[in-house]
Amino acid sequence: MAVEKPEDYIKFITGKAINFIDTPLDTHRENRKKAKAVREPWLTRWFGIGGLGVMQWIKSPRE
Repeated sequence: MAVEKPEDYIKFITGKAINFIDTPLDTHRENRKKAKAVREPWLTRWFGIGGLGVMQWIKSPRE
């Protein structure tokens, strides 16, 4: 893996920061809402399919 120059990294970070500053606040809010809508539930992210099974077991009707 090649080591890049620090100047290239600074240019990259500066470009990202300027892009962030130039975009309107409404666009940031819309992007956050879209990202939250696409994200899977925390139970699945943390425990995978096992968490889903436990949740169904807890919510199942008892006899």
